[in-house]
Amino acid sequence: MKIAFIGGGNMGRAMINAIIHQELSAPDDITVADTRAENREALAVELGVIATGSNVAAALSSDVVVLAVKPQHLDEVMADLSGQLCPTHLVISIIAGKRISTLVEGLKHDAVIRVMPNTPAQIGQGMSVWTATDAVDSAQRETARRIMTAMGDEVYTANESDLDKATAISGSGPGYFFLFMEAMVEAAVKLGLSPETARQLVIQTAVGSTEYARQSEHDLAELRCMVTSPGGTTAEALKVFESRQFRGIIENAVIAAHSRAVELGG
Repeated sequence: MKIAFIGGGNMGRAMINAIIHQELSAPDDITVADTRAENREALAVELGVIATGSNVAAALSSDVVVLAVKPQHLDEVMADLSGQLCPTHLVISIIAGKRISTLVEGLKHDAVIRVMPNTPAQIGQGMSVWTATDAVDSAQRETARRIMTAMGDEVYTANESDLDKATAISGSGPGYFFLFMEAMVEAAVKLGLSPETARQLVIQTAVGSTEYARQSEHDLAELRCMVTSPGGTTAEALKVFESRQFRGIIENAVIAAHSRAVELGG
C-alpha cells in the first residue's frame, strides 16, 4: 500500500519502522512530509522513504494519509489538505486530543480514523485504541487494523469518548509505570545497591511480572495473593501501600488524566 505521513516525529517514525518491518509497504511506497529539511534528509537516509516538504504532494501520492503532527500544527495541515483528498483516501490521525468532527470538517473529507497509540509502539509493544467514521469501509478498517497490529495490540471502539478514557489508561499509562519503576530504583539505591544493579532488577522484575500476568490464567488480584505470603516481606510492603491509599492515588491520577483529555478535546 502507498502511505503518506504528514509529520515525521517519533511516533510517525515508529509507525514507519513497524510498517516496513512487517512488510506492509516498501520504503519507496512511503512518503513523509516534514517542514524541516534536516528531518527530511534523515528520514530518507535512515528509513529509505521518500521525503518532501509538501503535505499535498505526499497525500496525493498515497492511498492512506497518516496525520502525525503536533496538535498545534493541525490547523496548518488541514488548510493545506482541505478539499485536496480523493473520496477513496483513508485518513488516520494519531494527533492527541483532536476530535474526528474537527478532522472531517477541516479536511472536508469523511473517511477518517482516529487512533490513540502509546509510546511502546516504538518497539512494537504498543496499545492502540481507535474509532472510525461511518464512511470508512470494511477494507479500509482492515488496512488500519494491519497498521496498528504492526505496532502491538489494538482495540476498536464505536464510541469516540472511549479514546479519552484510553488516553488516561494506555496513552498516559507508560508514564505511570516509569514513575513507579523510577521510585523503586531510587529505593534500591538507598538500600545500598548500585544504580546499574537497581535498574536491572527493577526493569527485569517489571518485564517478568507483566509477561507472567499476560500468560497466566489467573486475574491480577489472584497473582498478587500468590506472591504475598502472610507475615512475609511482600505483605509488609503492601501494608504500606494500602495505608497510604495507593489505590486512591492511582484512581485520582487516572481521573485527572481523563479530565485533561476531555478538556484538550474541547
